[in-house]
Amino acid sequence: MAEEALTRLGWRRVDRPERPVLVVNPRSGDGVASRLRLAEQAHDLGIEVVVLTEGDVLETLLRAAVEGGADALGMAGGDGSMALVAAAAAGRDLPFICVPAGTRNHFALDLGVDRHDVPGAIEAFTEGVERRIDLAEVNGRVFLNNVSLGIYRDAVRRAAYRNAKVRTLVETAEEVLAPHGQVPAMRVADDTGREHDHLALVLVSNNPYSLDRPPAGTRPSLDSGRLGVIVLDAPDGGPHRLGRPWSAPWLDVMAPASVHAGIDGEAVQLPAPLRFTIRHKALRVRISRFHPGASPSAALPRGRRQIHRTPLPKP
Repeated sequence: MAEEALTRLGWRRVDRPERPVLVVNPRSGDGVASRLRLAEQAHDLGIEVVVLTEGDVLETLLRAAVEGGADALGMAGGDGSMALVAAAAAGRDLPFICVPAGTRNHFALDLGVDRHDVPGAIEAFTEGVERRIDLAEVNGRVFLNNVSLGIYRDAVRRAAYRNAKVRTLVETAEEVLAPHGQVPAMRVADDTGREHDHLALVLVSNNPYSLDRPPAGTRPSLDSGRLGVIVLDAPDGGPHRLGRPWSAPWLDVMAPASVHAGIDGEAVQLPAPLRFTIRHKALRVRISRFHPGASPSAALPRGRRQIHRTPLPKP
């Protein structure tokens, strides 16, 4: 019954790769990978392990792994590093394995990886199921979760941001912009053609977030082929408030200069104008067949539950 449910969720059983590579960031998530000895556990399973050290350039290490014949790429780290490895895997149509060793691991949650079973996520290499999901880009740079534009830098410094993104962004806007704060100069048109030009925030996600189906702030699907868009604007010169969310296959954001942004949790500056696109089912992903296989806000097939198994050894 579990195999049938996985199939209905879009997963299929696959053979283990012959030359898999797992990149481990021992500093992510306050050292989760080191505490759980993920590198050692992966090595015991016959997986080549690359441990990031200070000064390493991840893109260079990935290029060497691919040129060396890697036929699957995994990342044990945070969402920012995940996006770089996912981009490299998609570029060669290789399967990508997410080992959630970051702080919050939002991508893993929406993918259906059990974030409380980090060592078990390595079983995607040996007991894996696979399907395809979307990759989103802004000006050609891949992101797995979302890009926040505008007041992001003020919000992301707050401890509450990681657990309640949208609410924290709204609260930050009220403090930063009122009563006479500076509004970032951005302009975007929604799916009805209406222009929003008093924007404090634009949040663009790789597939839409669920704001009404619990738990809020997760994505029911990662393969809809649509970007999710949420704006915080001031229509008719009134107070800033959340607009109606919408979805689109692409989005242009206009601004007179570079824009403060957060890409999968990393604060950056992006040159304007910004073009967002989504590559439908461009990424092959694998997870352990013992993990849930769906976002908590997705409608699960009847009988689909996490499967009991003997976990990998932990220290």
